[in-house]
Amino acid sequence: MPVHEYFTAMFRGAEEARAAGGREAEERFLDRYRRLDEGWDSSGVAIEDRSVPGPHGEVPVRVYRPEDDLAGTILWCHGGGFLHGDLDMPEAHIVAIELARRASAFVVSVDYRLADGTIRYPVPIDDVHAAWSWLVGRPEAASGPAALGGASAGAALALSAALRARDTGPRLPEALLLAYPFAHFPNPALDTDLATAMAGIPSRLGPEALEGAVRNYVGRIGDLPADALPGAARLGGLPPTRIVVSEYDDLRPSAELLERQLDEAGVPVLSYLAAGMVHGHLNHPPRPAPIDESIGFLAAGLRA
Repeated sequence: MPVHEYFTAMFRGAEEARAAGGREAEERFLDRYRRLDEGWDSSGVAIEDRSVPGPHGEVPVRVYRPEDDLAGTILWCHGGGFLHGDLDMPEAHIVAIELARRASAFVVSVDYRLADGTIRYPVPIDDVHAAWSWLVGRPEAASGPAALGGASAGAALALSAALRARDTGPRLPEALLLAYPFAHFPNPALDTDLATAMAGIPSRLGPEALEGAVRNYVGRIGDLPADALPGAARLGGLPPTRIVVSEYDDLRPSAELLERQLDEAGVPVLSYLAAGMVHGHLNHPPRPAPIDESIGFLAAGLRA
């Protein structure tokens, strides 16, 4: 299907706002468009901010506990190119609320340190692994399966932390829940048809942007550690994995390559193609059906 009307209307409105009032006007339009000022209904889910110990100091987390009996636990990592993002963005907060509801899960959203020019790899992975180690040591983790998940750069961190848990403990997750992962560098190329279909989409993750993100995160673009962009790592022995793929996304080839790699390594893997969606679609309230379905697909991975 074509790019979903939710996003085409957003692109038109953002362009018009920027032309009329610059970048600040564009940001105000986008906030109104997402209706972020309304918040998101969190009824039935208790939410608490706290911190957990890590090798580089305390790691902020936000804990989501549903009223229902727990069926499992999830550690969730937001995206943002290793440089942006926080616990309040929809990809963190709304997704965590909905995972808590739909999977009856104790969800911990982790505010890992961002690569800011002084902080680099492996610090964000260290923070995620520290939060994972804390989570699986809690009594809630004894109530059922424990999953690791994330979106975009957060999906890379979740996968890297799962590799570390496989190799050094303290516990391998029972599921991996990944949304439009940033798993490879260089990023695989779009095929000709998809490149043509995406030609008019603004705010693309082109080669320069992806190279800049990697350089900022690792400090270089060559001789990368295998777990920095973990599609280069040994993937055998990982748990069943679910991958949400955005249809119109420069990182779609990375997600699809990761699926093939996991399958070749003997890891059970399922994917869901979010029709009409662009990269980062979980950073919008799940009102368009494919966003809602993406969250449902991830939540089902814990129940499975």
